Amino acid sequence: MINCSQPNQLALLEALKPIFKMGAIRPVTNMATPTNVSLHFFLYGILGVNEKAQLLTTYLWQHFLWQNEFVSWDPVQCGTDKISLPRHKFWVPDLIIHEFMDQDKAPFVPYVNLHSNGKMEDAKPTRVVSTCNLDIYTFPFDIQDCTLTFGSFINLASDLKLSLSMSEDFITAKSKSVMTTLGEWELLNITAVKQMNQFGSENTYVENLQFHILLRRRSTLYVVSLLIPSIFLITVDLFSFLLPPQSADRSSFKMTLILGYTVFLLIMNDLLPITGNTIPIMNVFFSLCLALMVASLLETIIVTNLLLTSENVTPVPRWIRVLVLHILGRLVGLPWEEVKDADTRGSSVSTQNGAEDDLHEEKGPAVEDRALQELRSLGGDLKVLRQQVEEQLGCSWSSKEWIQVGFIIDRLLFGIYLLFISVSFISIMIIWVRSCRQ
Repeated sequence: MINCSQPNQLALLEALKPIFKMGAIRPVTNMATPTNVSLHFFLYGILGVNEKAQLLTTYLWQHFLWQNEFVSWDPVQCGTDKISLPRHKFWVPDLIIHEFMDQDKAPFVPYVNLHSNGKMEDAKPTRVVSTCNLDIYTFPFDIQDCTLTFGSFINLASDLKLSLSMSEDFITAKSKSVMTTLGEWELLNITAVKQMNQFGSENTYVENLQFHILLRRRSTLYVVSLLIPSIFLITVDLFSFLLPPQSADRSSFKMTLILGYTVFLLIMNDLLPITGNTIPIMNVFFSLCLALMVASLLETIIVTNLLLTSENVTPVPRWIRVLVLHILGRLVGLPWEEVKDADTRGSSVSTQNGAEDDLHEEKGPAVEDRALQELRSLGGDLKVLRQQVEEQLGCSWSSKEWIQVGFIIDRLLFGIYLLFISVSFISIMIIWVRSCRQ
């Protein structure tokens, strides 16, 4: 208890001079007594998130309270309940943020408050560039949990005790009310957990207070700028299946869409996060959209080639006939029924036999030799004609099979396209709604 000669600040400052000489030591009368430091902070602004470097930049208002057992005075005798004094004249706890990765560029506060009951108060702003393990797999609907761990590098748990001076709900509500940045990230919640970390030997521990800051990315910009245009382009590509496959306009239309989609991805590349530990699901979505467009173009080229050059191709292999014509054809609603040419062959053979019988019955034994020669000559001509007809029928049938294969592949890719777009749209809407409700 110090005594003031007059109730003013000058008299109080003169009475505090002996206390300034003890500013280099921890303010306890018994060194075995730990100093209890209560702290809290308010998140004033979220300045940026660097996904590639895994860094979070925030602006905090820190507040520390601890007891100085060396000093106290009567507020009536000294004329004031507290006084602001230079920071370097007192012992200040060496509390730092363990995730700090850069120099603090916030304005320096040279004063601390000393109350009449010996309570000391240190309040200062801090620009924190901290490490944060960012998980951007669900970008742009991701929620990040970043930590700020307050602790001392010098004082052990037996010397320094940490506690939370305000409730977590009040810290969260106050941070949301004072936050001035309305950028890409939104504050959801702030929670605190006390930790005991071993330091050196087995019986030495350091007490830390870890704050979990829960942030949510505002996804509306990315949905409007990235997802919706991408879905529009792939939907237009879907409707291009209504064009005739044998038309050259269909191929040129699809090539124009692929070129436009590639330019769109190049322009919007700056909006996509870059990191080395994981790939966002949105990047996978864009890659699948581009792959479907390329597959659609290749399928159009193949189908057009089958429709225009089917007369000069070899017969359809058996495995393609079974897999595509019979299995996939029924699956996509284009069943295929084979028409065997045995009836045609049988009819031609029966016609030949009938002609021979008619000639035998028409003439008697006198002209049997001449009729036999005529029949043999006619039989050779019929064989040549039959071979030509069979070749033409086989080529025409192979052509129809290849054309049917092309139509089945076209219908199958159309179904895959429709299924992909439907599933993607529904999944995006569900993830978006869940993210907005959290």
